[in-house]
Amino acid sequence: MTIYNAPVEEMMFLFNHLKDNKNYNEIEKYKEINSDLVKDILDQAAKINKEIILPLAKIGDEKPCVYENGIVRSPPGYKEAYKKFIEDGWTSLSCDPKYGGQGMPKTVSTFFEEMLSSSSLSFKLYSELSIGAYNCIIHHADQKIKDKFLPKIVEGKWSGTMCLTESHCGTDLGLLKTKAIKQNDNSYKISGQKIFITSGDHDLTENIIHLVLARIPGSPSGTKGISLFLVPKFIVNNDGSTGSRNGVNTASIETKMGIKGSPTCVLNFENATGYLIGTENKGLSSMFTMMNLERIVVGIQGLGISETAYQNALAYAKERKQGKANNSKNKEADLIIKHADIRRSLMNMKSLTEGKRSLAFWVSQLIDVSLNHSDKKVKNSASDLVSLMTPVIKSFFTDIGMEITNDAIQVFGGYGYTKDQGIEQLFRDNRITPIYEGTNSVQAIDLVYRKILNNKIFEKYISNLNDEIKLCVKNKNLSIFAGKLEKYIELLMNFTSWLKEKYNTSKDDVSSACNDYLKVFGYVSLGYTWLKILRISHEKLQVNREFFEDKINTAAFYFDKILPRVQSHYISAISGSENIMKTKFN
Repeated sequence: MTIYNAPVEEMMFLFNHLKDNKNYNEIEKYKEINSDLVKDILDQAAKINKEIILPLAKIGDEKPCVYENGIVRSPPGYKEAYKKFIEDGWTSLSCDPKYGGQGMPKTVSTFFEEMLSSSSLSFKLYSELSIGAYNCIIHHADQKIKDKFLPKIVEGKWSGTMCLTESHCGTDLGLLKTKAIKQNDNSYKISGQKIFITSGDHDLTENIIHLVLARIPGSPSGTKGISLFLVPKFIVNNDGSTGSRNGVNTASIETKMGIKGSPTCVLNFENATGYLIGTENKGLSSMFTMMNLERIVVGIQGLGISETAYQNALAYAKERKQGKANNSKNKEADLIIKHADIRRSLMNMKSLTEGKRSLAFWVSQLIDVSLNHSDKKVKNSASDLVSLMTPVIKSFFTDIGMEITNDAIQVFGGYGYTKDQGIEQLFRDNRITPIYEGTNSVQAIDLVYRKILNNKIFEKYISNLNDEIKLCVKNKNLSIFAGKLEKYIELLMNFTSWLKEKYNTSKDDVSSACNDYLKVFGYVSLGYTWLKILRISHEKLQVNREFFEDKINTAAFYFDKILPRVQSHYISAISGSENIMKTKFN
């Protein structure tokens, strides 16, 4: 079984020293969220993740969900763990106190999401979509629906799902066929089939609240005619109790490569009673409230699994002996951690993982501002930046997660390829993250076409980076790093100009460059957060020399060994698409 100890010290470093968003610090209700409270929450979170949730990862993989006699059964131990999970209030952490939540900011709940992903992604998925459903309902449903459904979702007694995909339409939701017929009581009858529904059916909660995209007859074609409906597994009575079974049934569950402890369902809706969320034909925009936050959460999954992969690779490198290290005087084999190439792999993993965590923390502050600041202009500005960063967090974090889990297998050698160590499971579990919630290629296209070519957000983002460079460029300890980042920002801007030029002459050149552009954007973004960490580390060096010297060394590794990847992606992308498009593929 894998090991995992939540990196609470790393998280508290970010909370204590990089909570530097001026607008975030103006949010009145978060001024009481102090370090002592956050440390206590993270310590308790670390304990439940290590003692209760981590063992479920191996159990769920070896004894996955089963579907029999129309019922989906969770793996052994999941029911007991989930009961403890909701009793301790973890589903309510970031929810509104009005509905029984604890009201913690994203700067805190993101750390918990990372811990869950590190411990058992399968277990996490049972509650993750519930929080997504909560966010969608609280932003778009009428008050009656909020009062009726949110308290039980917040409590964890009811869970939630997101039902978009159909067998003939994934990304292109304009093709969906699920129908919604309005009834005399203003409810709707929903009929159709949805596939790839995470936690679509299970035995952990009393009810499951499905958020379903469907088309009302006579509505406009394409995405302009999609509406959103709340469809419970069991009808909810006026007093809030669960009543008769609704017309929602599980046809099957998928047999998957990874996340086997989480049921991925095919759901049939047969004249199921549903309730409109928002207004007719505006369902896709309402669902995007859930989807966009969920995409960031998927990025955090890639971060969490990266942390577990790194911890296990490091522990193994400290105990495995193989070969003689350079200049070694030992008569026997040395620990593999003494070999330069193993250390390079570990530093790759460490610098990328810590960089991702710091970038996620920066974005979490923006999310809190976009949702909670009193000034609408400030909220909208933060929302723009969150929109820009969403495809980056989702795609870059999960792609890097694949690199890191692959590196971990390599550190373990042959043992990494066997099931005994649990490392190959991390690779398999993480493999879904670049696929679901919009494939990474779709995210790259979204970044380029919607956020870069047709928007002013990019300029706003670059100004943040330049502000940090101005703080660092005259400091003798930081100037060389500020100069390197400035060089790669210039390359990113040149890349952006190239895309805008090619958009008018060769859209194939643009489309074929999207993935490279997202990678360049991601590496530069991590460089930005590493420069912030460098500045703080030099300021605080005398407070905890060992901790901050490690930060300085890791940052230097990132700037020397990782950030130069930007150039290769840029050179590859601007070579164009001619060879790609003229290939026959016979």
